[in-house]
Amino acid sequence: MATRKAFFVILIALLISILVAVPTRAQSIGVCYGMLGNNLPQPTAVVNLYRSNGIGRMRLYDPNQTALRALRNSNIQLIMDVPRTELQSLASNPSAAANWVQANVVAFWPSVSFRYIAVGNELIPGDAAAQYVLPAMRNVQTALSSAGLQNQIKVSTAVDTGVLGQSFPPSNGAFSAAAQAYLAPILQFLRGNNAPLLVNVYPYFSYADNPSQISLAYALFTAGGVVVQDGQFGYQNLFDAQVDAVYAALEKAGSGSVVVVVSESGWPSAGGFAASVSNAQTYNQNLIRHVGRGTPRRAGRAIEAYLFAMFNENQKSPGVEQNFGLFYPNGQPVYPISL
Repeated sequence: MATRKAFFVILIALLISILVAVPTRAQSIGVCYGMLGNNLPQPTAVVNLYRSNGIGRMRLYDPNQTALRALRNSNIQLIMDVPRTELQSLASNPSAAANWVQANVVAFWPSVSFRYIAVGNELIPGDAAAQYVLPAMRNVQTALSSAGLQNQIKVSTAVDTGVLGQSFPPSNGAFSAAAQAYLAPILQFLRGNNAPLLVNVYPYFSYADNPSQISLAYALFTAGGVVVQDGQFGYQNLFDAQVDAVYAALEKAGSGSVVVVVSESGWPSAGGFAASVSNAQTYNQNLIRHVGRGTPRRAGRAIEAYLFAMFNENQKSPGVEQNFGLFYPNGQPVYPISL
């Protein structure tokens, strides 16, 4: 009897562990909701599309009030950006930051599940607004703390892999001197607040810029084995190599504890070199399958990642930029994908 009882205890424990482990991949994937189109559905319909496809996380590039109202009680977790146009005001005036947080966060919390506030997108190091990123982050953080939300909502900024001065092999990853000037105090801020660094990661652009040295299979997660051996780490896909190059750079900057959240990644279905429905479907589906495994440098730690983007946006720059969507504006999928 004791043996049978022990067997059932072990069986139940195994079932619980499976139930806990299964959602990891799905929960770590979100989709970016861009609005640069004149033919896009209303936000209420968009939120319904997220929910009907089981998408539990969203990135919103500005505090669009209609979208925020539509998100109420949806249980969709949200990255919300502070737009570039508002950075200087929020950086120079704590009252402006307090008012922004009150109007766009506190007014919707907790019925909207804010996860991160992204203070600027791809501004470091070359944009003139880069100087406002950290002071705006600090003022937004202070405003969240005043509202008692500092433990629920984390403040960060989104960068792209252009902040790396070196990236190959991944263990050589290091921030450029220009980026480091901005990132050093930002990383200190992130460490102090247990917040992640948001990074936009696009193997597509690296491949399209250098197809003679990067194979399509390596970019699409379809390589049959290790392509790049980097010391103890073997890389079968470019996505892992790019993320780990950022982790190596963080370690060299004394910030190895900072977690990377992939705030954008995707592949275009038309409009340019290697942009096809087949390649887009392959990349995005394989990314969804892959994120639960982590990277060689952070093995077993699920990667929180956001696919770019929900829709094809006809007001973006002509070419590939208009063709990153998982869905057409009419809500029909560009290609079959399991989210």
